[in-house]
Amino acid sequence: MTASTTGTKRQRVFAALEVPSIVAIPAVLVACAVNGVQAAAGLTLLVVVLCVGLFLASYEASRPALRQVMPTATLAGLAAAGRILFAPIPDVKPVSAIAIVAGATLGRREGFMVGALAALVSNFFFGQGVWTPWQMYAWGLMGYVAGALASTKLFRRPWAVLLYGFLASFGYGFLMNSWTLFSFVQPVTWQAALATYGAALAFDATHAVSTVAFLSVTLLPWQKELRRIRQKYGVREL
Repeated sequence: MTASTTGTKRQRVFAALEVPSIVAIPAVLVACAVNGVQAAAGLTLLVVVLCVGLFLASYEASRPALRQVMPTATLAGLAAAGRILFAPIPDVKPVSAIAIVAGATLGRREGFMVGALAALVSNFFFGQGVWTPWQMYAWGLMGYVAGALASTKLFRRPWAVLLYGFLASFGYGFLMNSWTLFSFVQPVTWQAALATYGAALAFDATHAVSTVAFLSVTLLPWQKELRRIRQKYGVREL
C-alpha cells in the first residue's frame, strides 16, 4: 500500500466522521439535560475537543498546498484581529461574518478552519480557557454550514446569506449559553435554562445584528476577490 493510498483512505475516514461529530455535540447536550447528568460539563467538553481535533486532523490529512492555506490563514487572521479591534463593543464581532464568507466561497472545511482558528488565536489576547474549544466549535460550525449551504441555489442570493448569518448567530449564542448552563448551574432545571438563555438574549441579538451588518459590507466584494484568487491560483475546495 502506497503512502498516497493511505492518505486517501485517511481523508475518506475523516470526511465520513465530520457530520457525526458535529451532530454528537447537540445530541450529548440534550442527553445530559434529559437525564440530569452531573458530569455534563466535563463530558460535553470532551466531545467538543474531540470534534475540533477531528476537523484539524481532517484538514491536515487533506495535505493542502500553500496556495490552499494562505486564503484560509489570511481570513482567520483578519477575523481574529477584527474581534480584538471591536473588543470594547460587547458582542459586536466580525468573526461570524468572515467565517460565513469563507465557508460560502472557499468550502465548508475552510469555513470551519477560519472560525476555529480565529477563536483560538484571538483568545491569546482575551485569555484561553475551557471556553476556547466551545468557541472554536461554534464559530467553526457557522463556517462549515455556510459551506454546505453554498451549493444550494437559494444560498446564491445575498439576502439568504444575511438571513443565515442572523440565525446562525443565535445558534452560536445557544451553544455558548449551553456551555455556561452546564458548567456553572447545578442542578440544571428548566427554570435555570430559561433564565440563562433569557439573560443572554439581548447580547445574542446584538451579535446577530452585527453579523448581518458585517456581511452586508464584506459579502459581495470579498466573495468576488476570493473567487478571483481561486481561479487564478487553482485553489480547490478540500
